[in-house]
Amino acid sequence: MDSLKNKLTELMKSLTEQDKAQLKSRLKDIVPVFPFSEYEYILVFLRDRNILTFDEYEKIRNEYIDSNKYLKLFGLSPRVFGEIWGQEHLMEIDKRFEKPSKGADRNYDGEYDLWVGGIKVEVKACRAINTKERGDLVSKALRFSSGKPFWMNFQQLKPDNCDVFIFIGVWVDQIVYWVLSPQEARKSPYISHQHRGGIEYQIGITDRNIKDFDIYKISSGEIIKIVLVKGKNKTR
Repeated sequence: MDSLKNKLTELMKSLTEQDKAQLKSRLKDIVPVFPFSEYEYILVFLRDRNILTFDEYEKIRNEYIDSNKYLKLFGLSPRVFGEIWGQEHLMEIDKRFEKPSKGADRNYDGEYDLWVGGIKVEVKACRAINTKERGDLVSKALRFSSGKPFWMNFQQLKPDNCDVFIFIGVWVDQIVYWVLSPQEARKSPYISHQHRGGIEYQIGITDRNIKDFDIYKISSGEIIKIVLVKGKNKTR
């Protein structure tokens, strides 16, 4: 988003003083309603004033889409993102992941998210947003290399209910995967009780400690292999 802002600001310098004043005045009254936004208005204004050609607009659009390919995920509701998208995303990566059932695990009672090769998998997904800004999630969404502060809180962790955790971290331009065994989660210096005296835990990954999780970081192509290795070790 910052890159787009800078590009538009540079283009706006070519407007006449009268047009600059007119655009500034009109932007004050803009009420963004999807799919219309402040940026869309500026682009159309620049096009109307012949500051921007259609080819240049198309280039800006394509560059923005290419560098923000996961931005749409920041518009999902917390429930859809956390409980539905994360699990479906992993099943798309590898078809061996499946929804658990009593047919596969007769003791299953909804306590974990996915099943693969006899391994109980708990999936947690979080989005990286700028903790210093106000606004909706889309406006606060971060690029992986932004260097800005973020906090992804992986909540409702129940180490006794699964054989492995998959944490999914989403930035606008990148998705990162961490795989931890229950034992590794328990030993993390960043784990804490979610509620005093409760059985649920939480682990926060931030801009300050993310490097400490590199030992658990894997590529999408390695997920199944690491899940099977860590999941078969039932030590909690």
